[in-house]
Formats: sequence, C-alpha cells, structure tokens
Amino acid sequence: MDIAEQLLDLSRRAGAELAEVYQSQSLSRPIFFEANRLKQLESAQGEGLALRLWKNGKPGLAVAYGPVDPQILVEKTLAISALNDPELPQINSGHQQKYPNLGTSIPTEQLLEMGRHSIQMLRSDFPDIVCSSQWDCESESLRLVNSLGLDWSYTDTTMSAYLGAEWIRGDDFLSVADGQTDRERLHPEEMVRHIFQRLNWAKNNVSAPIGRVPVLFTAKAADLLWETVQAAMNGKQVIEMASPWNDRLGQQVISQQLTLSQLPQEGPFSCPFDDEGTPTRQLKFIDRGVLQLFYADKTVGELLGSGSTGNGVRSSLGSYPSPGLMNLSIAPGKQSLLEMISQVDEGLIIDQVLGSGAGIAGDFSVNVDLGYRIRRGEVVGRVKDTMVSGNAYLALKNIIALGNDADWSEPCSTPSILVDGLSVTSR
Repeated sequence: MDIAEQLLDLSRRAGAELAEVYQSQSLSRPIFFEANRLKQLESAQGEGLALRLWKNGKPGLAVAYGPVDPQILVEKTLAISALNDPELPQINSGHQQKYPNLGTSIPTEQLLEMGRHSIQMLRSDFPDIVCSSQWDCESESLRLVNSLGLDWSYTDTTMSAYLGAEWIRGDDFLSVADGQTDRERLHPEEMVRHIFQRLNWAKNNVSAPIGRVPVLFTAKAADLLWETVQAAMNGKQVIEMASPWNDRLGQQVISQQLTLSQLPQEGPFSCPFDDEGTPTRQLKFIDRGVLQLFYADKTVGELLGSGSTGNGVRSSLGSYPSPGLMNLSIAPGKQSLLEMISQVDEGLIIDQVLGSGAGIAGDFSVNVDLGYRIRRGEVVGRVKDTMVSGNAYLALKNIIALGNDADWSEPCSTPSILVDGLSVTSR
C-alpha cells in the first residue's frame, strides 16, 4: 500500500466521510550563466503531498514535504477540520487513469551548449554587453487520488530559457531580456534575434511622445492588459459581485477583433485535468468581443449554475482549489510587428514595464522599463523616465491591430497589440 492509499485508509478509519490526496514530485537541473560565463549547475528535487478530508462535513487540509508519517498527517488534518465550519464536499468520483507523459527531456550538455552559443551570438555584434542566462529542463509528476475511486496521474516535462543582456554606456544603463518555455524544443536563435532588435532600437535615447498616443504592447508586455480580463472572467469575482462583467454574458465587452479561448491541451502549460480531478477542455470565453462564459471550479460553478469548467487550480500544495485559467490564448492577427509599427505616425512601443497590472478595476499607471518611440512608421530610439496610464477595458475596446507573433508569457499566449489613445507622460 503506497502513501496515498495509506492516508485514505487512515482517514476512513478515523471517521472521515471523504478524503483526497494530491501528490507532486519534481526534478530540476538548472544551469546558470553570469557575466558571460558559466556560473553553476544545480540539481533540485522536491516532493510533497496535501491531504484534504471532510469529517462531520468539516473540511481540513494539511501538507507534508519529503518523508512523512501518515498517521501524524491524518491527525493534523483532522485537528484542522475540527476548527472549520461544515461545507458541501466538492470532489469527483472516477477510476484509475494514467495519462500520457507531456513533453520531452533534454540533456544538460545540450542546454549548456545552447547557453554558451546564445551568449557568443549576442556578443558578436555587441561585444560590450554583459550577458546572464538560465536554462532548465524540469520534470514534475502529479497524482490526484480520492476515496471515491478517482486516481489520475501524469508527468509533465518542460524546458525553459532566459537570456538577458546589460549594456552600460557611461551613466546610461540598459537591460534587455527574453525567455522561452516549451515542451519539445527551445529556439535560442529567436531569443537572440529579439534582443538584437531591441539593442539596435536602443542605440539612441530620445524623448517620449507626450499626450494621448497609440501604444504598441509587445507580446512580452501585453500581460498588463490580460490580467484585468482574466480577473473579470473569474466566476468567483462574479459571485462576489466584483466583476464589471457580472451581467454582460452575451454582450460585447471588448473589441470585435479579440477572441479569447482556453486551450488546455496545447502549449507548454498543457494539462489533462485540473486540481480537482475535472478533465480540462477547450473553451471559448470571448468570441469576437462577445462574452460567452465565466471560468469556475466546482464550488463556484455550482453557485453560478454552470458547473465546473475544469478550472479548479491550487496556487500551492497548501491551498484549496479556486478558479484559475489554464492556457489562455488570444487569437493572433495577420500583421508582423514591423508592419504594425509602420502604420503609426507618432507613438510608443512598450516592451517591459515596472509595477503591477491594472487589477479588476482596469485603471493602470505604470513606469516603462523598456520602451521605444515611433515616428513616421519607424523606431527612432529608446525612451526613459516615461509613464503610461489608462484603462485596460477601454484600451481593449480601441484595438488598432493585432500581431501575428503570438508567444507564451506564463500560461497565456498573446500577440503584440496596438491600442489607441493611452496617456504618456515623461520627466
């Protein structure tokens, strides 16, 4: 009998009506480059599990990392349960299912060579820059098993890379970075190309355009807008009457150019089931600007009357599931980044920002960490000491163009976005 089955059995013997075990095992071998050279190789292994049970209808949740005494963990969970109020249990019945492994592992030697070669390529044209880099191939195995017969598991292997360049010219400091996450292979030449483009754009420092101007968010910076949309589509926010879209189902809420879907079976963050044991599935939340659906876990889905959309997510082992998106995808447009730039007479490109997003209210005011001025359809230089403010909902109603360069920024695939009329100020 393995640890999960022991915990379920001990929970039943202790009087729990229902019990659930969530197990996670991970292995990571990151490689670090610093100041243009290899700094260190590491190996990190993690193992943890969470026991959730209901006794007398009261929920309890406790976590253990590494070796664990099953009896002690059950007693701890029961003690927590006794302190809580009763609630309706939300777990799925099922059967045993081992899903196919996701992703491909890559040898450490190959990651080392990618790191060295990427830095060499960058410094061939910009010998004065100082590069840092991190490369990793991480494998994580997840298993969810409960007292109603459900026993699902899969192994997830993900490759990731980060490449940064620092360029110091007198008292002028510039930091440019790019990253990738993928299941099958990494493309370091694409990261190098992106950084080359930004370094060339930054050769001259220029003043920022002041006032209300078109702003182009690169795929790396567009998350500033999507964080607000994700919050507005969260069923929990709807239940709490906090979302501005509470009563907007079936109505247009953003530009007709925008279609937002969940694609849980695609991309580097794919997964076959959520953290409550509900199968994930493809969903369309916004279709050409019209709101179609809110996302929900089991508890919120029951309150909404829609049921779970397969979006029960644990932010950590010690957290209860709550609504969370999986692989949000914004349908890309047809224009390249350079084509989008060419149609702007006077505007701003934002590639990196400082500060948090707009939140569910939509209003934001952020410092531009890395931005460039557009004049008569061309990038003329880098701007400094610049701030951009506006409202995310209004910005997404005033889309000028979408790029064809969709890229993953965490579990969100987004293209570059050109919006009209944000306020730009500068010192």
